[in-house]
Amino acid sequence: MEVVNPIIRADMPDPDLLRVGDTFYMVSTTMFYTPGAPILKSKDLCHWEMVSYVFDILEENERYRLENGRNAYGKGQWATSLARYKGRYYACFVSHDSGKTYIFSSEDIEKSGWERAEIGEVFHDMSFLFWEGRCFLVYGNGEIRIVELEPDLSGVRKDGLRRTLFETPKEGMRLRCEGCRALIRNGFIYLFFIDWPADGGRREVVFRSRSLEGPYEFRVLMDDDCGFPGHGVAQGTLVDTEAGDWYAMLFQDRGASGRIPFLMPVRWEEDWPLLGIKREKKEGGFLWRIPECFSVPFAPYPARPLVISDSFRHEENRLALPWQWNHNPIPSCWSFTKRPGWLRLTVGRTASGLKDAGNTLTQRTMEPGCSCVVTLDSSGMKEGDYAGLCALQGRFGQVGIAVENGARYLLCIQKGEGGEETEYRQPLENAVVQLRIVFDYRNRIDQASFAFRIPEEEWQTAGKPLDMVFTLDMFVGYRIGIFCYGLQTSGGHADFRDFSVQEL
Repeated sequence: MEVVNPIIRADMPDPDLLRVGDTFYMVSTTMFYTPGAPILKSKDLCHWEMVSYVFDILEENERYRLENGRNAYGKGQWATSLARYKGRYYACFVSHDSGKTYIFSSEDIEKSGWERAEIGEVFHDMSFLFWEGRCFLVYGNGEIRIVELEPDLSGVRKDGLRRTLFETPKEGMRLRCEGCRALIRNGFIYLFFIDWPADGGRREVVFRSRSLEGPYEFRVLMDDDCGFPGHGVAQGTLVDTEAGDWYAMLFQDRGASGRIPFLMPVRWEEDWPLLGIKREKKEGGFLWRIPECFSVPFAPYPARPLVISDSFRHEENRLALPWQWNHNPIPSCWSFTKRPGWLRLTVGRTASGLKDAGNTLTQRTMEPGCSCVVTLDSSGMKEGDYAGLCALQGRFGQVGIAVENGARYLLCIQKGEGGEETEYRQPLENAVVQLRIVFDYRNRIDQASFAFRIPEEEWQTAGKPLDMVFTLDMFVGYRIGIFCYGLQTSGGHADFRDFSVQEL
């Protein structure tokens, strides 16, 4: 089977992989979206499907309910470490907004809602390390530290090891080592990191030692931007196969589409991993470049799509796994059953705008681009309500129906650089419209365009294209969102059906 990079053309950062027999599992970061910490499954390392989430809701507080001006944008679940230990599955991550490290566990990795334990400390970008019968977390940025866990991984061991392993250079670095992934092989401890020299791009590096005490040897493993200057492919992990072959999964920041995974073969020479396929001489050793395509000895895995169309014709109130809410949902304010054949979003509380609106339902967008369409019935909306589709990120765009002064308007709002908002509006007599957003990532154009139509009529453009930018206030790739909120009162509702997504 041939692999073509990038293997997942959607926002799927911070991968950690685990193999069980002939099956591979991967966890990724979704931060403030819920449910969170998605678990993906594959048998060929190329085609992945979602099978579960580690947690349904991370915290139940104002921040995650988007109340009183508070939010968890750019925070939440970060860089989860995934492990199988004594027959049980573990997922560990930090949340900087809560000031905690969470360890979730389950006997069934493909079942959502794992058991939860909390540690009242932040172990930034940690990785599980199991060494000589003991359990540790290795963590840190620049100063790489280790802390010992209880044998059942329920928390920090009170009398256990806790110290600095080593420090990485500060001078000449835009980003010191972080994003740890630990691996044990042939008696060596391998600690993989990302770093970012001031005169280069993101790169993958490794430290190895035969003991926790060191000494630690260092190598640069990957320094390749795949033709996207300054955006090196780095941060991830290595995994082996039943046959003893090795592969690495790293990701690349690719602008508005998000952080995208790449797969590459791994060779071992003198117990050093060599990532990629084409060797290039560098000072101090060799590097391997990331292949655009290569063969793997697997049959294609028939994975379900990671981005889906959805008619919303469901007999129970259960979302398909690719959908996630922006922050915690209000359970009583969404339904497939109140109006069969439609998704109903009800205004549960007022909002000042999209970023503090409750119950915005989202999916990833995908490269090279996609067209997203939905039908909206605004008959149940009240004065001050606004409902439709959005391109969700820090610089967002919306298109939908607004009710103002007893009349309906087609309204398109865009937030640009500097925080200013622009509006396009026109009167609308029909209660039912179709809405469309086209996300275009081809040739790094990174634009979203907005349109609407009365059913069976021609599409009309709404406003100008939005220049999409990956901003750190949200720290995720652009998503398509379905929203309904009220500026003045609660209780109004909007109905949606026939959501479709098509690749450009």
